[in-house]
Amino acid sequence: MPLCLLAVFSFVLISKAQQQSSPPPIREYPVTPGGEDEAQARIQHDMEKRAAKERVAALKSDTDKLLKLSVELKAYVDKSDENVLSLDVIKKAEEIEKLAKSVKDKMKGPN
Repeated sequence: MPLCLLAVFSFVLISKAQQQSSPPPIREYPVTPGGEDEAQARIQHDMEKRAAKERVAALKSDTDKLLKLSVELKAYVDKSDENVLSLDVIKKAEEIEKLAKSVKDKMKGPN
């Protein structure tokens, strides 16, 4: 009898170990008509929302740079006199112009 109990106990332990190591069954949900379209629309909406957040972050960064460049331009102009216009002033103004155009384009959005 003890040998029989040992065999049953071993069988129970082995079956428990196999049950624990097998992955849980995968649930399959039926695809309803239009379900894929809704999922794609949701994904598209999330992507647009993320792009809008990234555009706003880029606008904030660019406007901070624009402010910094404007302050630098003001300092260059204050240092120059009526007879001398520094080449740095012209370069800084061009840099500001390019950045301002970039900010303007980003504000319009992706069209």
